[in-house]
Amino acid sequence: MKMIGNEIQIKGIVASIDRDNIDTDQIIPTEYLKSIKKFGFEDYLFDGWRYLDEGKLGISKSQRKINQDFVLNQEPFTQANILLTRDNFGCGSSREHAVWALRDFGIRVVIASSFGDIFYNNCFKNGVLPIRLSKDQIESIFCAEVKEMSISLDSRTIEFNDTEQYAFDVEDNLLERIVLGLDDVDMTLKYAEDIKLFENKRRKEKPWIYADE
Repeated sequence: MKMIGNEIQIKGIVASIDRDNIDTDQIIPTEYLKSIKKFGFEDYLFDGWRYLDEGKLGISKSQRKINQDFVLNQEPFTQANILLTRDNFGCGSSREHAVWALRDFGIRVVIASSFGDIFYNNCFKNGVLPIRLSKDQIESIFCAEVKEMSISLDSRTIEFNDTEQYAFDVEDNLLERIVLGLDDVDMTLKYAEDIKLFENKRRKEKPWIYADE
C-alpha cells in the first residue's frame, strides 16, 4: 500500500484461481490450526494445491515437493499481492487462519463475486481487503488475463490494462481498518475517552458495582 500523489493505492501482481466455492479448508487445511500463533502460515496457504506431498505443522516450503502447475508456484505469481477468484470465496468454517495464511503469503487484496460472511469480516481484521465485483466484471478480468492491477482506496476503483476501470463498494469503517492497519482492539481504543467517561459516570450512579475493588 503506497501513497501515489494524494491517493492511497495498492499496486501489484494478480494471481488468478478460476474456481467457485473455495472454502477455508482449501485455503488452509485443518492440520495447521494447532498453532496458537497468529503469524507464520505463509507456507501452508493452499497446501493441497501448492504441494505434491503431505505436509504438517513446522515443515517449511523448502522441505516440500512443489506442484509447479499451481499458479502461486510460478513466476511472477510467487510475488502476487492480489488474488482474483470467483464466487463464494472463503466459505465453510469460520477459521481465521485462512486470512492469516493469505496475509502471511503477501496477499493484500482478494477480488471475487462473493465471499463467505465470516471470512469477509475476518479479512478487515487482518489487513486483507476483500473486493466484491459482479460476475460479469470478474469474467471480463479473467478473459483479459490481467497480470497487474492498481487499486485506489480513495476513489474505490480497480484499474487494469491502462484503460479498464471498475468501481467497488466498501463501508467506510471497514476500509479505515485497511488504511490504518487497525484491529478490533485498535478500533475500541479509538473510543477510550468515551469509555472512561461512561465508567466514571457509572461509578457515581451505581457505586455498589465497584464495592469489592
